[in-house]
Amino acid sequence: MADGGALGRPAAEGTSAEPGTIGGFGRVLVALYGVFALAAGARAAVQLSTEFDQAPLAYLLSAVAAVVYVIATVGLARGGRGGRRTAVVACSIELAGVLVVGTLSLLDPAAFPDATVWSGYGQGYGYVPLLLPVLGLLWLRRRSHVAAEQAPAGGDDRTV
Repeated sequence: MADGGALGRPAAEGTSAEPGTIGGFGRVLVALYGVFALAAGARAAVQLSTEFDQAPLAYLLSAVAAVVYVIATVGLARGGRGGRRTAVVACSIELAGVLVVGTLSLLDPAAFPDATVWSGYGQGYGYVPLLLPVLGLLWLRRRSHVAAEQAPAGGDDRTV
């Protein structure tokens, strides 16, 4: 075997001092995004299947939010340069969505007869939809800097 181990032995530990999303705040972000993906997805599925005619825009926006949360969850969990890029795009779309939908829902409440995940800047969810992408982007920026410092010249940073 390439690592000199035998079958049944634990895999060799990684050499990176930073665990990426394996532990710490990265794990918390993955968990939060996963919960929001499930919550927004379940809410949108029920609303779209039972009440679509009452507030189609709001329910479709909740479905879009769920998809964005799933993409962010996958990107964060995947790690590495590609995962970080995916997560940055998803978090950026989420932040823009929260800001745009939050502002529109306050300026024109008639356009949103029922709340979305992002209505009122995520008020119905304790403003977590507003805070989550900001924290995610800050964490991803920090992880990107750590990966750049740890990566050998021409190496892959998949563990970060």
